[in-house]
This record gives sequence, C-alpha cells and structure tokens, in this order.
Amino acid sequence: QVQLVESGGGLVQAGGSLRLSCAASGSSFGFSVLSWHRQAPGKQREWVASISLGGGTRYADSAKGRFTISRDNTKNTVYLEMNSLKPEDTGVYYCNMATGGYWGQGTQVTVSS
Repeated sequence: QVQLVESGGGLVQAGGSLRLSCAASGSSFGFSVLSWHRQAPGKQREWVASISLGGGTRYADSAKGRFTISRDNTKNTVYLEMNSLKPEDTGVYYCNMATGGYWGQGTQVTVSS
C-alpha cells in the first residue's frame, strides 16, 4: 500500500514563493512518473507539472517559468517549487504517482492579492 503525504502549503502574498513536498511510502516511487495537480474552488482538478523517471519535466502553460518540479528518489519525495505566485494559483495541490494511480490528501495553497 502506497501513501503520499503532501506538505508545505500555506498563505502567501502575491509574488511570494512556496515549496511543496510529497513524501511517498512504498518501493515503486523510483519507477514512476510523478506529477502535481491542483483544484481551485468550484473548478475541476488540473494538471500542473510532471517529472519522469529520468528527470524530464513538463509543465502546464500556467506554471512555465514560475514552477519547478523535482524529485529525490533517495528520499521518496517529489517537490514543487513555486515562485512569483498569483492569486489564481490558489487551490488544493495534490501529488500523484502514476504507477498504481495513487493520490495524496492535498495541501492548501492560498495566494492573497
């Protein structure tokens, strides 16, 4: 059984930064594509960024140039560094492990204007 636990969310002013972490249990972490998604109030969950087994990254247009996804397979952790935050980045951020389709419980990010 794999568990994903996000942390690092909080309240930040526009233009600020946050670093989200997602720690995973289980042995399949190093063999899976990992991604971050977010869900704003009243909206559907949307993809933000992904990182492959080899470290290749992809970003939604809204995240390009501001967010950086990274992984540390020795710590079973994936990160999302978020800079130049905007109020529209507000939402619950979830990490996902593609292998097995596991999701974390989410961490709230609120960006005030």
